[in-house]
Amino acid sequence: MTHYRSLVNVPGDMPTEKVESLIDAYKSVIEQNGGKVEKTEMWGVKSLAYRIRKNRKAHFALLNIDAPPAALAEMERQMRISEDVLRVMTVRVEELESEPSAMMQKRDRDERKDRERGRRRDAPLDATVTGHPVRAESQPAPEPAMHREPHEIYDAETKLDAYSEAILNELRAINDRLEHQS
Repeated sequence: MTHYRSLVNVPGDMPTEKVESLIDAYKSVIEQNGGKVEKTEMWGVKSLAYRIRKNRKAHFALLNIDAPPAALAEMERQMRISEDVLRVMTVRVEELESEPSAMMQKRDRDERKDRERGRRRDAPLDATVTGHPVRAESQPAPEPAMHREPHEIYDAETKLDAYSEAILNELRAINDRLEHQS
């Protein structure tokens, strides 16, 4: 079977539960036609670069699909009919990635930073030190941070930026094709 990655945009004002049920419905279409969805990632609500059908924000979902072309064609046909789907971009890939996408890695990194900041903000203050958070005696000592060279951090961020830019360029190209067809 052929491997595909499909990025689906759904209006941002739609409840998350409905978005998940919509994605599940499209997953069942693939499965009914002899394929399977290897991985589903819900990226959450993101701002759009431009308005699409009067929407400035959209839910983004990524599907890694292993299916025959007929199954994918049926899923895309149903998505085009649906008023709940703003845009769909499907790309054929050589093999499916088992690890999280660049967007999910970024989200995990952001959440980890938020948790670390939250711990520092919530730490009790020592009365003798003016306004500096101090670890309470009952709290364990924090684990030492892993040292990374500046070029390692830069390389990972550069790869993430390049990947995000490639996805945006593909979406723009699809939008241009759709506008020229109309």
